[in-house]
Amino acid sequence: MKVLFIGGTGNISSACSELAISRGIDLYHLNRGKTSKIRPIEGVKTIIADIRNVEQTKKAIENHHFDAVVDWIAFEPEHIKNDIDLFSGKTNQFVFISSASIYQTPPEKLPVTEDTILDNPFWEYSRNKITCENLLRDAYKKTGFPYTIVRPSHTYDKTSIPITGGYTTLHRMKQDLPVIVHGDGASIWTLTNHKDFAVGLVGLLGNPNAINEAFHITNDEKLTWNQIYYLFAKELGIKPRLVHVPSKIIATYNKEIGDGLLGDKTHSMIFDNTKIKSVVPDFNPKIPFSEGVKDIVKWYEADASRQTFDKEFNDLTERILGDYKWL
Repeated sequence: MKVLFIGGTGNISSACSELAISRGIDLYHLNRGKTSKIRPIEGVKTIIADIRNVEQTKKAIENHHFDAVVDWIAFEPEHIKNDIDLFSGKTNQFVFISSASIYQTPPEKLPVTEDTILDNPFWEYSRNKITCENLLRDAYKKTGFPYTIVRPSHTYDKTSIPITGGYTTLHRMKQDLPVIVHGDGASIWTLTNHKDFAVGLVGLLGNPNAINEAFHITNDEKLTWNQIYYLFAKELGIKPRLVHVPSKIIATYNKEIGDGLLGDKTHSMIFDNTKIKSVVPDFNPKIPFSEGVKDIVKWYEADASRQTFDKEFNDLTERILGDYKWL
């Protein structure tokens, strides 16, 4: 197969790129020509263009036809409108990377399936993704535009710390300083390793059963947020000081963090992966977070230059803790 990734070196797409190439897929990346030093991909061919520049991209792909195109960096309706314009007649399958945060929030019932209502009143990011999906469905009805929708949940690699504050929170833990956990830390969450996700995504490429369909691709493991923080602490060899603060209060201090909490992480989310497993039989997540956390800590501890300290976030943490003396 000849496949195009728009993007391709991010924490999820890099694993998908590597797996696609290992399976003999003729993989192209469309980007602005900036090489990723963190996640270099060997064996990929590059088409240099800015996907936001429609005319430039049209010229760059004019002599190409792809079995599948995956857009990893479409976030707004205008992005999808441009994709439909660019790739109509140029691909047999267009894959849109949506988000599992588009499901009803908070969910009326669990586990979530692909038929769960799409409704997130808290997060504009998610509402934009819903609109993007609807545009693809309309295009399929009108012209047969061959779309597939993929909805990742919280997916990580060794470079991504899946807790609020990233390395700054780990730094505080290492310094025996209290760290904030939203809510009571008991809500259930799902963390998916990018290598597990890749098996599902690559298995959908060129798959006729994926056309005009949506799939979430997540781990089956269920963790509380308290467990996630304790797994980091265990790997660091420390005892954490967790302070629980309601998400609504955190949101009053920082809208960006608050939107991500209220629109996603605050609520328990359990996913039913029956659909993706039925279409991609070899999808079977094997990497528990107790193993994934080892790779994350090892990667950050190996090089001090990776240990970025965010003073603004640290000050925010101190301010919230100072206002709410719950230590």
